[in-house]
Amino acid sequence: MTLPADSHVHSEWSWDTGGPDSFAAGRMVSMCERAVAIGLPAVVFTEHFDFDDVWRTTRDDLMPHQQSLLDPDGYLRPPPLEVPGYLESIDRCRRRFPELTILTGVEFGQPHLFGHRAAELVDLSTFDRVNGSLHTLKVGDDRYEPNTLFRMWPADDVMRAYLEEIPRMVAGSGEFEVFCHIDYAVRAWPSVTAGPFDPRRFEEGFRTAMRALAGSGRALEMNTRRPRSWIPQWWAEEGGSTVTFGSDAHVPEALADNFPEAVAMLEHFGFRPGRRAEDFWSRSG
Repeated sequence: MTLPADSHVHSEWSWDTGGPDSFAAGRMVSMCERAVAIGLPAVVFTEHFDFDDVWRTTRDDLMPHQQSLLDPDGYLRPPPLEVPGYLESIDRCRRRFPELTILTGVEFGQPHLFGHRAAELVDLSTFDRVNGSLHTLKVGDDRYEPNTLFRMWPADDVMRAYLEEIPRMVAGSGEFEVFCHIDYAVRAWPSVTAGPFDPRRFEEGFRTAMRALAGSGRALEMNTRRPRSWIPQWWAEEGGSTVTFGSDAHVPEALADNFPEAVAMLEHFGFRPGRRAEDFWSRSG
């Protein structure tokens, strides 16, 4: 089996890995070594671009190496992406691994809120790929991630609020071409208190979000951290025509996780690869 590109990968240049001056230094090289070792033909380093976003959280919701970013008032303030250093690392890796296609990219958090300000400082068109993600939701004057909100609200309310924000993100931003991990809030679903997650309870919310994405002509990422067959099925049924594959790997061992299963799943629902490994997969009809 020829694997598609892993189009959602983070290196030391993403703030949540620890940063380029931390224990994560050199991770981009390690990711490339891993890609070559497993026969992955292409990788897109989509580093976090959480421009101007600040949100409330707790130490319990952060990994140890992220806790220094939490200020005394309980706000997480991620540092900006160091674009020049990131691009230099990309160039070094391209020279070192000529057999591997290495593309640039960002994972733009909440682009519908921060797109205009970001465009004043960074030309996003210079990146090969711009993924869009919804990580935080507005509550009053603050923003929160779903994992924190699940301790504040009933679980169903968190899911509905997350899904209702997706069409607003689609309508409010032209900066991104791929919507990442539409099941992001599901990752933190509190199964102990709310029971196992049942997507059918939120089917209309997911389908409404997918219709908005499909109508905008954008691609949906098949996030392979935990492949879910209902996502490509509903995406195809709601008119979605293109997909990418993304592991959301932050460590080399997670690169291209579950790709064979995801490839088989997407083929079952009529999606086919493009000419190059990094091309979107598409379906007709």
